[in-house]
Amino acid sequence: MKVAVLGAGAIGAYVGAALHRAGADVHLVARGPHLAAMRQHGVQVRSPRGDFTARAHATDDPSGIGPVDYVFLGLKANSYAACGPLIEPLLHSSTAVIAAQNGIPWWYFHRHGGPHDGQRVESVDPGGAVSAVLAPRRAIGCVVYAATELKGPGVVRHLEGTRFSIGEPDRSVSDRCLAFSQAMQAGGLKCPVEPELRSDIWIKLLGNISFNPISALSRATMRQMCLHGGTRRVIEIMMTETLAVAGALGCRPDISVERRLAGAERVGDHRTSTLQDLERGKPLELDVLLAAVVELAEITGVPVPTLRTVHAISDLLADRMRSAA
Repeated sequence: MKVAVLGAGAIGAYVGAALHRAGADVHLVARGPHLAAMRQHGVQVRSPRGDFTARAHATDDPSGIGPVDYVFLGLKANSYAACGPLIEPLLHSSTAVIAAQNGIPWWYFHRHGGPHDGQRVESVDPGGAVSAVLAPRRAIGCVVYAATELKGPGVVRHLEGTRFSIGEPDRSVSDRCLAFSQAMQAGGLKCPVEPELRSDIWIKLLGNISFNPISALSRATMRQMCLHGGTRRVIEIMMTETLAVAGALGCRPDISVERRLAGAERVGDHRTSTLQDLERGKPLELDVLLAAVVELAEITGVPVPTLRTVHAISDLLADRMRSAA
């Protein structure tokens, strides 16, 4: 099995290291000091489950890798439309693309069935720009339940969780999913093949759609947002509205708002990825988390006044950051 990890940051390098340990032919695409460190010392994983080093091939030039069986996308979703020159050299006729993204994916309605089958979600695929680069037929969905961070160039700290749920847009249990799942498990990770992966997408989105923008607006940690009465209530309403949109699309995740909040509170003083991006001056990945659900609410006719309000304010913040960049 030949795998390229495009965007071998904290999550991508962690997956690549696990697959390399399982015997896969892994190629990590990165840049800068992180790339230099991986070339010299390999990917150094620091984990409560045991430290290890994986000396996979690392490069900044995908054309030197050639076509692969799987591309694992570790890029931010707002980089997908521009990644054509990087991903094209990695593709052959049956290359699968596994996108480890939060929020609503560009392929969401691909082979969905029902009245919205094949519909484009403009917020995440504006004018079809992402689909033109990443053909939906190549997509294998992936919901990440692992937490990692880069402690330094080439050093990945694994904090918790090892589950990477994957699934086909058409809900089939395909050979390509099973093969990737087996390789991930051989590398020490959990990788169930979920026919109803969209339920996993909405379960994770419940937290991302609420905690991420609120954290950027308030500069608060997960625990602080949960313990503040007013903010907790806003988050409860946002989650309830999100579940209503999911239900209107025929997806009813098996989780309650109370359980989702309790889980978030247990995380403690963790800063969301959006807050970390804000602090580092990076673009905020809010279109796939919040704008997309507001768009889906319009499509389905579900009222989401709180989501709309938070989206309007956080979108202004994102615009100001883009202007300052």
